Amino acid sequence: MVSTELLEILRCPVCVREEGKEGNLNFVKDCWLICTDCSRKYPVIEDIPVMLIDEGDKWINTVTEDLPVPPPPVE
Repeated sequence: MVSTELLEILRCPVCVREEGKEGNLNFVKDCWLICTDCSRKYPVIEDIPVMLIDEGDKWINTVTEDLPVPPPPVE
């Protein structure tokens, strides 16, 4: 399980660069972080958030209900 303290400080790496965006993340399905600003989705694999922009981009158009559980390994 990802610690609450970590979840409170993590932000979307794309949105924090843009003025006016917070990049806050929601933890869903116990294995995904979804940005409230841009809808990028970052997998959490073995309790480690994979906050790579490429990973967030890969899942941006996937609706939350269709996200795989558990997330596939990062290539």
